[in-house]
Amino acid sequence: QLQLVESGGGLAQPGGSLRLSCTGSGFTLAGYRIGWFRQAPGKEREGVSCSSSSGETTQYAGSVSGRFTVSRENAQNTVYLQMNNLKPEDAGAYYCAAKWVGYNKRECNLTPSLFGYWGQGTQVTVIS
Repeated sequence: QLQLVESGGGLAQPGGSLRLSCTGSGFTLAGYRIGWFRQAPGKEREGVSCSSSSGETTQYAGSVSGRFTVSRENAQNTVYLQMNNLKPEDAGAYYCAAKWVGYNKRECNLTPSLFGYWGQGTQVTVIS
């Protein structure tokens, strides 16, 4: 069974950092475009970051650009989202999602409906 498992959420203070992990279970993430999304209570799901299957192309929402970094660790079958200088508005449930696009592709697209596999989410809380 193909699963994405997120971890790393928790409580942080404004200005703090968290690192989220997205690990493939039952399949390798190679060949998959990986997206990170978040949803705050009462708000629509928002695309946060994208990693192309090659890992060469990354994409970020304007609200997190310069503070968040997405990276792949193929040996761990994991994609990370490093979140620095966290703000209260970064709080919410964070989800990773995967779309099969083939190996070594450079394109990114954060349209949620394009992603076929979703993790269960991990909660991020930012309070002083």
